[in-house]
Amino acid sequence: MLVKIVTLGVVTLLLVSCTTTPHVGESPAQSSRLGLRLAPADLGAEIALQQHLTVERHGRTDQLDVALEVDATDLNLVGLALGQRVLTMHYDGKELTSWRHVMLPSQVKAEDVLEDLQLTFWPVDAIRRALPSGWRIEDNDLQRALYKDDELICLIHYSTMPRWSGTVQLENLRFKYAITIQIQSNN
Repeated sequence: MLVKIVTLGVVTLLLVSCTTTPHVGESPAQSSRLGLRLAPADLGAEIALQQHLTVERHGRTDQLDVALEVDATDLNLVGLALGQRVLTMHYDGKELTSWRHVMLPSQVKAEDVLEDLQLTFWPVDAIRRALPSGWRIEDNDLQRALYKDDELICLIHYSTMPRWSGTVQLENLRFKYAITIQIQSNN
């Protein structure tokens, strides 16, 4: 029972660290996410990855293991903390469904997880076509930068190509969190 409570505490803190609650003085428009929803087929590849995520926010570091599969029709994700399933997502290009452990806070949004995944792994041309007015993305193979007007929102660094191998570092400057993704296996 103690392990289950500790697991839920770690996961709760990990996922709360990635929420998009507006900061003091921010308007709702400033706090909103991009809302990216690309089709799984837009990835242009089929991938099955096991990843280890390190999330940093407000001086705190938390860990999560993730299994991610994407094919032409579906994206499936399972998140584990200390071997226990705490989050699942399914996206078919139209509908996003998710399950979370009952102890996870309501601020944890599958939409935000999907957006970070797509900003990180989908081809830049597919992202550009989906960007709303005022948003732009720059890409130079091993780095991406997302802007809203002239404000730098997110930086993503890749250790190698293809992007879903090696290590990826995502830094969200608007919501002040960083995620390091270590690809553990690429099938």
